[in-house]
Amino acid sequence: MKRYMICLFLFVGVSAACLVTAYFLGGQEDVAVSPTTQEPTAIESSDVTRTAPENLAAANGGKVMHENSALVEEFYLVSEDGFLLVFGKDQETICLYTHIPLMDFPEREQERLREGIWFPSMMEVIQYLESYTS
Repeated sequence: MKRYMICLFLFVGVSAACLVTAYFLGGQEDVAVSPTTQEPTAIESSDVTRTAPENLAAANGGKVMHENSALVEEFYLVSEDGFLLVFGKDQETICLYTHIPLMDFPEREQERLREGIWFPSMMEVIQYLESYTS
């Protein structure tokens, strides 16, 4: 019985330590600074333009794109080797590897994707891909 109590206390102690560590490493909620009041306000889930640049950090090698100082302003979705890639405005910088096969799209869209489609923002690219892959 003594062994069980020691194991129980050890388990509770380790669990508590993990929870405390996760709490301090977890971070805060997404907040944005209001341009007029300079006070933090919560970002709504429907505000796609503010959350998109943070999601692109991995695609840009850790460089976060902001609305005012965008690294790339337009995006080019094209099929290469049977998979879709998103290029930047210069058509040389790969912004996103989608790993989505061209065969998942209807024949008419496959022709458009072979030629390439221009999008003004990354969110429009993502919305286009979601409309055909979901």
